[in-house]
Amino acid sequence: MHDGFSLDQIRTFIAAAEEGSFSAAARKLGRAQSAVSDLIRRLEEQTGVALFDRSTRSPTLTPEGKLLLADARAIREAAAKLNFRARGMRKGVEPELCAVMDVYFPVEAMARAAEDFRNAFPMTPLRLYVEVLGGALAPVLDGRASFAVVGGPTPVPSDCACEPLSSVEIVMVAAAGHPLAVLEGPIARENLAHHVQLVLTERSATPGRE
Repeated sequence: MHDGFSLDQIRTFIAAAEEGSFSAAARKLGRAQSAVSDLIRRLEEQTGVALFDRSTRSPTLTPEGKLLLADARAIREAAAKLNFRARGMRKGVEPELCAVMDVYFPVEAMARAAEDFRNAFPMTPLRLYVEVLGGALAPVLDGRASFAVVGGPTPVPSDCACEPLSSVEIVMVAAAGHPLAVLEGPIARENLAHHVQLVLTERSATPGRE
C-alpha cells in the first residue's frame, strides 16, 4: 500500500460510484471502459482495499468503498479549491482579505457586505476585526489589514485613500429607570454632571481623544 494514487484515479472512482457502473462512468468521462477499470484496479492495489464488489452484474461499492468515497470527494473538492485559488491569484485576487470595522459602524451593513463578498469570492477568506476610533486605522497603517471602515473624528493620513460610506448618528442614552430618563426636553449640562457617563477612550497612538 502506498499513497501514489492520482486525482485521475480519484475522479474515476467517484464517477463509477455515482454512475453505478464502469461503462456509465466511461461515457461520462469520455474514456474507454477498459481505462476506467484499469484506473480503479490500480487504485485498489495502491490502497490495499477492494472498492467494488465485482461478483454482481454491475460492480457495487463495498462497505469500505462507501467509506472511502466520502474521502475521495473531499480530495476532489480540495483540489478544485486549490485550482480556484490559484486562478484567482493569477488574476490578482488576494489569498485572504483582512479588514477592520469601527465599533460604531452598523453590524447589519457589514454583514450584508460580507455576504456579497462571499458570493463574489467564495474561496477567499475574509477576516474582520472590530476596533474603536483611531484603533480601526492602525492595522491598515502597519500592514495587517487592507482597509478599514472608520468613524468619528479619525484623521486619515494623506497617503491613504478614503471615501464616505454612510453617516451614523451617535446619541447619549440612559436606562429607563435612570433619573435622567424622567426629565423632559433637552437635558442641561449641569444635570448631566451629576451622573456617570461611559466613554470610549482612544487607545491608539493619538492620546487625549474620546
